Amino acid sequence: MKQQAATVADHTAIAAAATILEEGGLVAFPTETVYGLGADAENPAAVARIYQAKGRPNDHPVIVHVAPGAALDYWVADIPDEARQLVAAFWPGPLTLILKRASHIPDAVSGGQDTVGIRCPSHPVAIALLSAFKGGKGGVAAPSANKFGNVSPTTAQHVRDEFGLDEHDDGATDGEACSGALLSTVLEGGPSQVGIESTIVDLSRLATHGPVLLRPGHISAQQIADVIGAMPAAPDQAAPRASGTLESHYAPRTPVTMLPQAELTAALAQLQARGVKVALIGHALPLQSPSQRQLPADPAGYAYGLYAALRDMDQTGSDLILVETPPQDAAWLGVNDRLRRSVFGSAGVIASLLKN
Repeated sequence: MKQQAATVADHTAIAAAATILEEGGLVAFPTETVYGLGADAENPAAVARIYQAKGRPNDHPVIVHVAPGAALDYWVADIPDEARQLVAAFWPGPLTLILKRASHIPDAVSGGQDTVGIRCPSHPVAIALLSAFKGGKGGVAAPSANKFGNVSPTTAQHVRDEFGLDEHDDGATDGEACSGALLSTVLEGGPSQVGIESTIVDLSRLATHGPVLLRPGHISAQQIADVIGAMPAAPDQAAPRASGTLESHYAPRTPVTMLPQAELTAALAQLQARGVKVALIGHALPLQSPSQRQLPADPAGYAYGLYAALRDMDQTGSDLILVETPPQDAAWLGVNDRLRRSVFGSAGVIASLLKN
């Protein structure tokens, strides 16, 4: 694995990464949301390497990333007016559209479904890579560049940490023995500006279900409604599977649980009295622990720092990560969605630690 610092003007690194993709290799690259692990979306063998590297279930779809101005009708069978309106309003940007997949697009990217998730990222390095890859006419399948279910990376170093790589690895040794060896290069692009994954809207069933918000993100349901004139509905049981929507996701190795400030303070006192090492993540908490990260008390600032905070607190050797429950209004929907999935299955963890 070779670390390659890339900027808009770094044509050499971008061209090398585009060649790797065209040859069926994997490239980690920055987007405005999180870093992605990319492969040629039209090469099933290359997409399979994503699943192998991540340990990702084969039926869990990935998102296809395209360059600005890409021909959307190449990828999808039908483009409703609502899709065109959202593209005009939010692309390039952190919005993924679920549409009916064109028949010639391999089902490897959709987990066997007849739909495909597609977006155009706004990060300048991502745009440069997508514009160079197949002359801007290709698509890069790219889930987050981490092992499946783990916390998404928002820096190039997070990617290297996730796969146990360093800047001196060449990635050329036994690819079957080490999933990180499947990754050919990491393009550097600084910290991701948004910090949580894209909003996903299903437009594949407009006639029967209208627009459906499968995953909240930086672009809100209200912003979408302002453009298309209809508020997206909540997911239903028949909704297409989409990236990052499993109940347990975005989780560090250390158990995580979430409590309102008053309950958190009381639980912390009990845990510390029993010698339990606790790391804290809050937005209004006073400093209570040497292992504590304070995030901004606004949803955009909180989202920007959330995954880095989870990763940092995961490295403290703590027995538990306690998160102060954020506000519950609509502006915090994306943040609360990620936290809800990261703490899934944590019921009873405090009682267990106190008992032991």
